[in-house]
Amino acid sequence: MSIFGSMKTAVSGMNAQANRLSTVADNIANANTTGYKAVSTAFSSLVLPSTSGNYNSGGVQTTVRQSVSEQGDISYTTSGYDLAISGDGFFIVQSPDGVPVLTRAGDFTKDPLGNLVNSAGFKLMGYSYDAGAPAVVVNGFSGLVPINVNQSGLTAIASTTGNFAGNLNSNAAVATGNLPLSNTAPMTADTKQMSMVGYDKLGNTVQYDFYFTKTAVTTPPPAAPGVASTWQVAVFRHADAATGGTSSFPYTPAATAAVGNTTLTFDANGKMVSTGALTINDTITAGSIAMDLSGFTQLASEFAGTGTPNGQAASPVKEVTIDKDGTVYAKYADGTSKPLYRVPLATVASPDNMTLMSGNVYSANGTSGVTVTGFPQTNGFGSIQAGALESANVDLAGELTEMIESQRSYTANSKVFQTGSDIMDVLVNLKR
Repeated sequence: MSIFGSMKTAVSGMNAQANRLSTVADNIANANTTGYKAVSTAFSSLVLPSTSGNYNSGGVQTTVRQSVSEQGDISYTTSGYDLAISGDGFFIVQSPDGVPVLTRAGDFTKDPLGNLVNSAGFKLMGYSYDAGAPAVVVNGFSGLVPINVNQSGLTAIASTTGNFAGNLNSNAAVATGNLPLSNTAPMTADTKQMSMVGYDKLGNTVQYDFYFTKTAVTTPPPAAPGVASTWQVAVFRHADAATGGTSSFPYTPAATAAVGNTTLTFDANGKMVSTGALTINDTITAGSIAMDLSGFTQLASEFAGTGTPNGQAASPVKEVTIDKDGTVYAKYADGTSKPLYRVPLATVASPDNMTLMSGNVYSANGTSGVTVTGFPQTNGFGSIQAGALESANVDLAGELTEMIESQRSYTANSKVFQTGSDIMDVLVNLKR
């Protein structure tokens, strides 16, 4: 048996316990750090070759393990920019030197430029809606830009598309007299008017009057009982309606009053067989609006309709909110909203093996696997909770217990070292 060997083993044990105490200290120090993931120390033995008559003591080595994949408790706050992830995934943030990294620390606030920055100085990244609905880049960080929530002034968006759906009463009579498209008074009484509001380029509201008139009925063969019908749809700008008399007709100017028209055809079952496409060409105000009327049916029920054009009236931004699916919305004073960005999440095959960096951020490496990016609530990714933060997953009671155990073990190893030192003194004194 080697006395020096036992002393070196004791030193190995003291170093291992010192490493254990370091992880405990780190966990306790970061018990209140948003999104912090606890670390722990794992021990493994080192065995040296021995003979049957002599035993060579080896030692112990340590490795640090991370609990990155362990969810922390979620606590709610009063700031709508505080973000917590419930489930798998990490925020993609940009370091001050421009390198994208991953984090669970969602304590974001606005910097002087309006970018969302967490307490460690990392900017939240996302995809912009400037070029339409964004698509995620699953294997990289291309296309990501800092999320900026500075939205000031007024915003107006002209209507370009819309849909109109409802029911046209199959029992309506075929019109007799002047059809709406002729823009001639008196107008046939066998017509139904419904209106919709759109927006011009300056944010002004523009009301359009839709006239639905049955123009023909086709009796199908006996094998397919029912009534097939054709309806004329004519659209006028409400501001051009006649102001006197009892009718809106004639609209002005008389020759070009109608800003859109189409024909709807229904089969014997009341299902539309035409395309239902209608284009409003309003060069004076809103411009061209592509309307979809394919949602109309012709059944034996009252006339009904509902429409939703796009566009937005001139209105100031009231607040910026973030939805569970990562969409960042600008909420306007008139109650409308507009998507600005979409926040993605990223993950790796083995999160616990990622490289930990200062600022409570992580980077992928060969052991953790490559980064995979996706949107919240899709493909196994968790959801984003605004106005909440993920707490550190540190168990203080457990850490204090580990600290006491580490202290006792360190003392015991020091006693082994001290005993070996005393034995060495005895050997030295044998010479005297």
